[in-house]
Amino acid sequence: MSSLDTFAATLDDAALTASATPQITATYPDLSVDEAYEVQLKLLQLRWARGECRVGYKMGLTSRAKMIQVGVSEIIWGRLTDAMRQEEGGVLKRSRFVHPRVEPEIAYIIGKPLAGNVSAAEALAAIEAIAPAMEIIDSRYQNFKFALPDVIADNSSSSGFYVGSWAPKSTDVTNLGIIMEVNGRPVQIGSSAAILGNPIRSLVSAARLVAGVGESLQPGDIVLAGAATAAHALTPGEYIRTSFQRLGHVAFSVGA
Repeated sequence: MSSLDTFAATLDDAALTASATPQITATYPDLSVDEAYEVQLKLLQLRWARGECRVGYKMGLTSRAKMIQVGVSEIIWGRLTDAMRQEEGGVLKRSRFVHPRVEPEIAYIIGKPLAGNVSAAEALAAIEAIAPAMEIIDSRYQNFKFALPDVIADNSSSSGFYVGSWAPKSTDVTNLGIIMEVNGRPVQIGSSAAILGNPIRSLVSAARLVAGVGESLQPGDIVLAGAATAAHALTPGEYIRTSFQRLGHVAFSVGA
């Protein structure tokens, strides 16, 4: 196997066994972003070979402040599979993950094919519906420390997601108030405007970025637009509920 195949296999094993692994860049410091996306694809191919199916994409580093913090000017992305989708209102097993955290998101479901350099109007026209969502992120790296290529290779930390009830595509999600509560206590308060100033810009970026590797957004695909607040680290016994102005809420419990 090539080094990239080995990296993918190592990350896959870490996810399957919920065990931390050293950062790729610790032993291969010259890993490029393009190579990292190759590792990500190889990682997902291992999952698809086990029967998982592609259901969409997640966008990451959609906060301008976060971009500056990590020294990049472009958002990153990962792939979603059906096995990553969690039952809304259900129980998430903490033991399945290494360092699980949760972030509030805006989810789009695609109604028409979308790819390449598109405008916000074209992206809006391709949407079928919009929903409140939460993403479970989980770095497989030791001590939750990593460089940008490490994150990308690890499917941009995407590990699971919850989607609430779908709302009409005409729903304005430009600047929605969002409150994440843990056992009834607010832990994160923010706005959907934190997602690139307007979540639709994330969908525009998704169409362009996946086209760069020969893929496209297809009808039925779910796209998570990116975190609207900082992430919350999950602990067994917590009940997580995130309320979205005009969109409703999403909730789940954390088990052992």
